[in-house]
Amino acid sequence: MEKKTGPQRRKKFLDKMRAELLEMKSRHLVEMNSELRAGREAGKDEGMDTYDLASEERDREINFILSARDHLKIKQIDDALERIQEGNYGICDSCGMEIAEERLRTLPFTRLCRDCQQEQEREAKARRRYDEGPTVYRRLGPSDNDDEET
Repeated sequence: MEKKTGPQRRKKFLDKMRAELLEMKSRHLVEMNSELRAGREAGKDEGMDTYDLASEERDREINFILSARDHLKIKQIDDALERIQEGNYGICDSCGMEIAEERLRTLPFTRLCRDCQQEQEREAKARRRYDEGPTVYRRLGPSDNDDEET
């Protein structure tokens, strides 16, 4: 049995990832179209009372949020497919090192290796803490008591 060399193994892996990404995209598009059709059919109901209309509006808002997430995921998948085509799929955008195949199998449209992702998350957490500002506590003394007169 012939052992696969690095480039052959890499090509096989990329072919597998391309197929998985295309399948993922197809599933999301089917789900989005199904939800869109269901939303159109639900909107045809007439004679709804105020509570039904409010519930329908809330459902539309939720569907809009979910739809935006689905569109983002489709864009991420398309970007990953484009990177495969260009030959830079699986290369970390931050450090330029190869992203582990295990990570790509788990998050097929990731653009960062594990270390760079963790660093980015640490920086974001530190920024949030900085933006929130320091918490200042003041110790109450006898002069802070309204009952006492000086």
